[in-house]
Amino acid sequence: MSRKSETPEPSAPRRRAAATPVEVVGQTFEKALDPLTSALKRASLRRADRQARAFDRPPPEAATPAKGALPVSPLAVPFPRIPPIEGVEIATGRAGFYKHEREDLLVMRFAEGTSVAGVFTRHGVGSAPVDWCRRALAQSLGEDARALVVNAGCANAFTGKPGADAARRVASAVAKRFDCRQRDVMLASTGVIGVLLDDVKITQRLPEAEAALASDAWSAAARAIMTTDTFPKGAFAEAQIDGKTVRIAGICKGSGMIAPDMATMLAFVATDADIAPNALQNLASLYTRSTFNCVTVDGDRSTNDTLLLFATGKSGAPRISRAGDRRLADFREKLEAVLLDLALQLVRDGEGATKFVRINVSGAESPASARKIARTIAESPLVKTAFAGEDANWGRIVMAVGRADEPIDRTRLRVQFGPLVAAQDGLISPTYDEAKMSAYMKQAELEVSVDVGVGRGSATIWTCDLTKQYVAINGDYRS
Repeated sequence: MSRKSETPEPSAPRRRAAATPVEVVGQTFEKALDPLTSALKRASLRRADRQARAFDRPPPEAATPAKGALPVSPLAVPFPRIPPIEGVEIATGRAGFYKHEREDLLVMRFAEGTSVAGVFTRHGVGSAPVDWCRRALAQSLGEDARALVVNAGCANAFTGKPGADAARRVASAVAKRFDCRQRDVMLASTGVIGVLLDDVKITQRLPEAEAALASDAWSAAARAIMTTDTFPKGAFAEAQIDGKTVRIAGICKGSGMIAPDMATMLAFVATDADIAPNALQNLASLYTRSTFNCVTVDGDRSTNDTLLLFATGKSGAPRISRAGDRRLADFREKLEAVLLDLALQLVRDGEGATKFVRINVSGAESPASARKIARTIAESPLVKTAFAGEDANWGRIVMAVGRADEPIDRTRLRVQFGPLVAAQDGLISPTYDEAKMSAYMKQAELEVSVDVGVGRGSATIWTCDLTKQYVAINGDYRS
């Protein structure tokens, strides 16, 4: 069916809305959401971080690598128990994008009337599934998403018109099977760049996938989308909306090629709350900034980054039309915590990672300046290899601060490793103790705090170390 026959000619205001890229929404909506803005000023990322770490993670069976997979990261966390989300059905299967035996296909079906929002890579190349989702959201305005299809093992990026045609054929086949429009089908791919998607591998598995749809397959879904990941990643929370309990569940994948704006990853989050598409998009755009855009493994962005947020409306809670609605206060907090939990798991599974590191920058001219300094520290190969060697080399931290090319006061610069002060007032600290520093650096989780002494701006970035295993993994990626 042609696009023209699928969608009635919209009115002029609707045409203008449809022509607006979804990212633009995230850049403009804060000015219009006074209640939300004030609420967010009171809410700190530290609180969300604590909540993300505090999720109940009963210890299921220990994660074990599948055949052909890498050893499980020493920083891995167990997959949480995620109950069904009303209006979401999940199936996984093997399409054959990998030579070894593993599932590499995920299909989700959503109830009629499900809202969807998306945030995507800013990478200049992009990919066919990213292009498809952007166009679909522009056409549907986030209304009535019915399906999601994800494959691992082939990114379908930099594949030109053939790649776009393959994506369209997948969406068309799913739309026919689930009795919906092509634009109601979201797509995502992950794997090797430059390899054309063999869409037949997916479409021939659709009958099996439809027959296998179930409401409690979140763990299988997380495993099916893994590439160099060493453990499946999931998060879950419950929130209150006007006295009604709603659920939020999410999975993501990512291990290498991770950097802010966005991190190289796929993330899919669903809730049974009833939230209008515009409000849902505002929330997705806002909380991506404080979560997925605050992690980095190696400084490289991907062609396929995708975050999709679905709201089925099946909880019985009232419909919410504004992101700043006071009834959403608890939901906003829990959504940010779920996204942050997922984002931090990406860092914990950084390729070859042995250290989980939090970088705090304060005293900067502005939050943007602090963020740039923190990111420069977090992505410095010299800093990251020092972490790997358990070396509290504060000189490399100072080097990275200076090359961020942001305003700093060298005479007031302060560097700490956890509670231990390494440098202050532009000099090595008089309390510096090499033995204590060395002992601290042996921990699996580290915190580095830097005050640059010129203002009140602050930011936090999470990262990991850079080990020999990172080189081995990426050197052997295609072989």
